[in-house]
Amino acid sequence: MTVDSPSDTTPQAPVADVAGLLDGVPRQRGPAPATGVAPGAGAATVGQGSAPVTATAPVGQGCLPVTASASGATRSASRRLRRAVGIPFTLAYTAVLAVTSLVARYADPALVHALHQASSTDVAHLLRAPVPVLLASGLWVAGGILSPYALLFVLVLGALERRIGGLRTAGVFLAGHVLATLATEIPVGLAVLAGQLPGTSLHRLDYGISFGVAAAAGALAGLLGPWPRGALLALFAGAALPDLLTLADPMTGWGHLISLAIGVAGWPAIRRRGGARTA
Repeated sequence: MTVDSPSDTTPQAPVADVAGLLDGVPRQRGPAPATGVAPGAGAATVGQGSAPVTATAPVGQGCLPVTASASGATRSASRRLRRAVGIPFTLAYTAVLAVTSLVARYADPALVHALHQASSTDVAHLLRAPVPVLLASGLWVAGGILSPYALLFVLVLGALERRIGGLRTAGVFLAGHVLATLATEIPVGLAVLAGQLPGTSLHRLDYGISFGVAAAAGALAGLLGPWPRGALLALFAGAALPDLLTLADPMTGWGHLISLAIGVAGWPAIRRRGGARTA
């Protein structure tokens, strides 16, 4: 006699029902739902077996730092260009001083001495041709284009021109250069006439841009805060004191102080113009 096993007669429950009856047994995961993205179009693809998993980053994500860096460099170059274009008087004058400095350095010493003599704003030249000699005197910088006064020229006049414009900056420089020269040379001529100084004082060698730079510094100080203003005025006033105390070149020392005072005297007008330009 043949006996049937219970498995032959008992109906089998569906797999899903059995899994639901067993607590703690996780269901088998089916295939991942389709995302609608074709393989190779930016979505990750998982192959069967040991094939590597590849993922493509969103397009353009890695280019952001390069773009930002290039944009920052462009803005920085644009700012420097605008600043340079904003001080044409200072740049043009600096170029002229660079040329005359090269002449003074590499030309024949006798020729350079003759040019300096012809550009000297002494009493004798001022009596014969005041305008040409005053203009020629401002074409030279003592010590060359790399001297401290040349550096101060660029910094002071550039800052002043950016605040009040090129024409007004040129006016301040010219006022200091001309008025301080006349204020120091006229007393020399009177002293020679009175017999207090020898006749050789009428031919004293005097040229350069220092009076104009001092006047521009005095004007610029009126646009600064209290501490920078005091430091700038003290710097230029202190540079004139050794010539006055040692009597090495008192006329030049007085000329620097007078030109500095000329710049300070223009504070009311300069502040009005500087404030309007800044606004």
